[in-house]
Amino acid sequence: MAPKTDDNKIYALINYEDPYVQPLIVAAVKKHFPPDSIEFISALDALPSPSSRLLQWVQYESIDFPYLLSHASTSLANAYVIRKALIRKHYLSTTVANWVVKHPESVLARGVKPSVEFEVDYAEFLDDALVEAWELHESWERGRRDGGREWWILKPGMSERGQGIRLFSSEEELTSIFEGWDPESDDEEEEEEDARSDAGSSFSPTTGKKGGEEEKEGNGIITSQLRHFIAQPYIHPPLLFSNRKFHIRTYVLATAALSVYVYRPMLALFAARPYAAPSSTAFAGEAGDAEDALRAHLTNTCLQETGEREGSVGLFWELPDAIPDQPTFEEGEDGVEVKGLGGKWKDDVFKQLCSITGEVFEAAARGMSIHFQPLPNAFEIFGLDFMVGVEEDGALRTWLLEVNAFPDFRQTGDECKGVVEGLMESVVRVGVVPFFAPDAERDEGDAELVKVLDIDLGRR
Repeated sequence: MAPKTDDNKIYALINYEDPYVQPLIVAAVKKHFPPDSIEFISALDALPSPSSRLLQWVQYESIDFPYLLSHASTSLANAYVIRKALIRKHYLSTTVANWVVKHPESVLARGVKPSVEFEVDYAEFLDDALVEAWELHESWERGRRDGGREWWILKPGMSERGQGIRLFSSEEELTSIFEGWDPESDDEEEEEEDARSDAGSSFSPTTGKKGGEEEKEGNGIITSQLRHFIAQPYIHPPLLFSNRKFHIRTYVLATAALSVYVYRPMLALFAARPYAAPSSTAFAGEAGDAEDALRAHLTNTCLQETGEREGSVGLFWELPDAIPDQPTFEEGEDGVEVKGLGGKWKDDVFKQLCSITGEVFEAAARGMSIHFQPLPNAFEIFGLDFMVGVEEDGALRTWLLEVNAFPDFRQTGDECKGVVEGLMESVVRVGVVPFFAPDAERDEGDAELVKVLDIDLGRR
């Protein structure tokens, strides 16, 4: 049932700058508002008056936040101004650590791997940056003493789309990673420039960029992103299907200040290659070989070659009810017996990730309020990534990997496009309609959005 509206027309500025998502947003808005109650505009200049009711649904950089903040009762936008406490990996690490110190029984203590944070610009300064990284030093010392290898995953704090993620188990391996990211010497740059001149082109074989474009390192990392880092214990072994690692992409809607919903339809994104234990994988050597070795471990489809993407994206709820035998990656041992969940393992994983999601948003809102400031006249869609690991006793544990703002919906692909279509309809129904028609009868069918947090931060 479409909401009832008064005579005041709603003006919708919708320009998501993504041909995959744009028509889905427009269709969802048209579905839930009568045609005579809404008018689509291309710029704020088209508003008849400052008191007109306005919906901005555009890219973050295009939102007119001054207008949003000065018209709190009539203007709604699709993003909060400040949410670094969630979407920056090093801020998220601090958010979780601070919350767990105050709430040691929090689900975050069991659902987010503890992180080591550090800042470094060049490999030569790595020793200084790691002076207080006690967890790393203790891990390396145990490896030297016991002869084992404890694996860590390195993530640039401000990178996106899986860029710059590396695995390491020793100080030497970590140093090698940073040495590979160091800018070239002046002599090397001159030799490369001469080679480009001889070829009659300004294209850089090292950066893969043409002259005048923003310089990137050979692995596709923007240099300015390489400063803040976190290192976390690597989740091993992960739950596997067809011997391939996967992560769960969960879409989350946050509205006003503050309700949070988990969208029940979720994606399973698989790695390009069959899984192998990190200890059996060659991450050292040439950069290209190391990146190729990561294809069994990284599940971000943005990093996969075109030919590797077939079958890499599926629907979480369509994964088999029965979990296949899981290898232990130890010689002479049988597979791990996953215990206690039977055919309901997906329900249990969903329950875990809902608890983690609600808690991490509350931790950001209450414990990091400077860096996460929900507004009463805004909503936002986030993409949360989770990994399912297998514990030593065979139990499954769900881990939060990261929180993404403005998630890349194109990873869904054409076969699962209905997930995004349904999401947009639910977002309009729950996040948009109540703002402009608070007294309207609520439409049926909100079951796809599961409320995991509902708190009043006192912002009006």
